[in-house]
Amino acid sequence: MRGEYKVPGGKLVAAEVEVVDGLLAAVAVSGDFFLDPDEALAVMDAALVGQAADARVPQLASAIEQALAAADADGTLSAPVTMVGFTPEAVAIAVRRALGHATSWQDLTFELIHSGPLPPAVHAALDQVLSEEMVAGRRGPTLRFWEWVEPAVVIGSFQSLRNEVDPEGAARHGITVVRRISGGGAMFMEAGNCITFSLVVPASLVDGLSFEQSYAFLDDWVLGALADMGVTAAYAGLNDIASPAGKIAGAAQKRLAGGAVLHHVTMAYDIDADKMLEVLRIGREKLSDKGTTSANKRVDPVRSQTGLPREQVIEAFKAHFRSRYATVDGALSDDELARASELVATKFGTPEWTARVP
Repeated sequence: MRGEYKVPGGKLVAAEVEVVDGLLAAVAVSGDFFLDPDEALAVMDAALVGQAADARVPQLASAIEQALAAADADGTLSAPVTMVGFTPEAVAIAVRRALGHATSWQDLTFELIHSGPLPPAVHAALDQVLSEEMVAGRRGPTLRFWEWVEPAVVIGSFQSLRNEVDPEGAARHGITVVRRISGGGAMFMEAGNCITFSLVVPASLVDGLSFEQSYAFLDDWVLGALADMGVTAAYAGLNDIASPAGKIAGAAQKRLAGGAVLHHVTMAYDIDADKMLEVLRIGREKLSDKGTTSANKRVDPVRSQTGLPREQVIEAFKAHFRSRYATVDGALSDDELARASELVATKFGTPEWTARVP
């Protein structure tokens, strides 16, 4: 059995394994990574033989680390180990994929949805609905782009409403406030001034990855799409995508019981920072972290760096995603829209949910 894992920003790691009586009986690791000294590869292979076929990533990675340390200490290796472009965890993930415990992008077919404008509360509800539908087996992995009309602030599941939103500023600018099911920070969203998408995938796609690793892993295609448009970007911190000009986007994530991962990104296209300051209780220090040094300037990294209309940027994202992963065009079903409307009435559109953390 063979499994592969492409390290975000790094190299490809492959593992071919054989299993006998529930144990790894043979392992061969390969890839386009850099490893020194050469004999360290055989040490890694040997370290994995005898491990349980259901061992988790930390256990497999620990076995590799301990074996390399022991080989270095007893003189088996001719030089200290140097691993470039991969890690013991990356090898472990490739092994898990070979064993069928984890899936890769190539194992999945994604449905791409880009429907007409919907209220922000409906979008928040759809994130929950589509995740639950995948858990129930009624929907596969999905990439969904948002469109809406009214300006909104979407706050994280655990944020304090009064600490994040200035009610007078929100009322003055007609801002709708919605609380989502994922954690993370507040998103100031104007319909034509930002780009938002939600990605729903099986938990097996991020098997063995920490939350921090999974953010970069799930958004690696986003960096590729930006590169296609001439924007050099990388992950910064836990959940930010940044270019040399500053922060471009922020991501948030929710892992649902039953095996679904909801991952969404909001990207600044041409945000009015003055208005954002009036609506969000946000200091200049935090604002500077988002790529703006003055409240009198507009945060427009995608618009200014690409020179492209928002619609063309979204089409470039779609094209890049399709070029990398099996993708079919899809749509929201009547049942999904009805369930979302029900959740707006009972949850996402209610003061009790919006202010659940006052």
